[in-house]
Amino acid sequence: MSATSKVEYLGNLRTELTHLKSGQTMHTDAPTDNNGKGAAFSPTDLVATSLASCMITVMGIKASQHSIDIDGTEAIVKKEMSANPRRISAIRINIHFPKKYSEKECKLLELTANTCPVINSLSSEITTDISFHYL
Repeated sequence: MSATSKVEYLGNLRTELTHLKSGQTMHTDAPTDNNGKGAAFSPTDLVATSLASCMITVMGIKASQHSIDIDGTEAIVKKEMSANPRRISAIRINIHFPKKYSEKECKLLELTANTCPVINSLSSEITTDISFHYL
């Protein structure tokens, strides 16, 4: 089994993440409410954002199988933290579609989004509030 990524600590609560297959990199930074600069995604920001990205990705797969155009779909993500223990307590996502779809298409997209691998991997203790908005 080959590795997926590498994470290097750069100091000052900053890490560099490298996707080993592509070589692409990105950085994380501790949030300002936890001694960081907040100059990049925090690790918990990535968890919440990964949920939205996963939902849109699997909807894109399903949409292409059914000739549904979802290009331009966007998600606005809000992550909420709890203190004891410090953890993600809620992820709230508003998914905005740039077009109108039939009731059947909407149900297909929503069911697909709500069964993505990331949502299936999250603790049941994390509240997930997902809203879908159509033109």
